[in-house]
Amino acid sequence: MDGSDRDGTGAARVLRTRRGKLTRARRAELCTSVLDLLREVGYDSLTMEAVAARTRCSKATLYRQWAGKPQMVAEALRHEKPVALAGIDTGSLRGDFLAVVDRLSKRRMERDTALLRGLLQAAHAHPDLFEALRELFVVPEVTSLAEMLGRAVERGEVSADTPGLSFVPHALVGLSLAHQLAEARPADPAFVRRYLDAVVLPALDV
Repeated sequence: MDGSDRDGTGAARVLRTRRGKLTRARRAELCTSVLDLLREVGYDSLTMEAVAARTRCSKATLYRQWAGKPQMVAEALRHEKPVALAGIDTGSLRGDFLAVVDRLSKRRMERDTALLRGLLQAAHAHPDLFEALRELFVVPEVTSLAEMLGRAVERGEVSADTPGLSFVPHALVGLSLAHQLAEARPADPAFVRRYLDAVVLPALDV
């Protein structure tokens, strides 16, 4: 088995059929080890053999959980994400955004920005990684963000025909990487808070 997903089946469906063999704690341990190793050696040098050795499990165990390296990395990234948008509902859009910021840490944002930058570079050369990152990491968060914005529309905070509404995901997904490019250093929670109040919320007339 080479672990590739060449037949066009979605990575999320593969995960649903393969998972369930590990305890939640063991799966969390594997995800943490995958990212630790990824930070040490980079995506190209990361192998299933190295992960198996680091986590003291067999390659067969890894392949029972993931279709291959791209899916393993993407899910590990999502698992270790410091803040998940799903479940955040404070009763106001600004409150929801600030609840996210309150859970961020400067050190974690620095580590995550560097990791994401490296993975995005690797994704240019590895379309399977790009697809896995999009399906398992980006799309779930964009979906949760759309639900958050939808609640704001239902509450009457944001008009459904506000021009900026459809651009919020783009503004937030690219925030950390754009800040790194513009200022040569990662964004921190204080910057994110100012950005929300100065750019995102005004664009929604909030």
